Amino acid sequence: MTSNPKVHAFDEVANHNHINDCWIIISGKVYDVTPFMDDHPGGAEILLSATGKHATVEFEQVIHSSSASEMMEKYYVGEVDSSTIPVGIEEKFNPHPQPSSESNKTAGFAIMIIRLLVPLLILGLAVAVAQFAKKD
Repeated sequence: MTSNPKVHAFDEVANHNHINDCWIIISGKVYDVTPFMDDHPGGAEILLSATGKHATVEFEQVIHSSSASEMMEKYYVGEVDSSTIPVGIEEKFNPHPQPSSESNKTAGFAIMIIRLLVPLLILGLAVAVAQFAKKD
């Protein structure tokens, strides 16, 4: 992907909606999938049905391999201008905002603490039960 991507208006992308000229939008990125039409495992119709809208939800509903996601890079042609997305479609523009790396670190730290504390609590409970049982 280029470091300075071209920005496309939504209408411009939506006009590329034919089997010989097919662009789709996934997660705000624009892909020219025309060369992939014949090779897509789901068929060209699936890709054609993704034109003229934001196809992020549809893309994420199908389990794609990591190699499929890597393959997409060669079809990348730029970004969609979010200000040009029609009302009713913009909700799908970023359906799953990615948490910041800071919140990822916090969540990872919390999980690490839980994984450490739960076994310690179980061990402490076992020791307490053993001590209580000895006194009787």
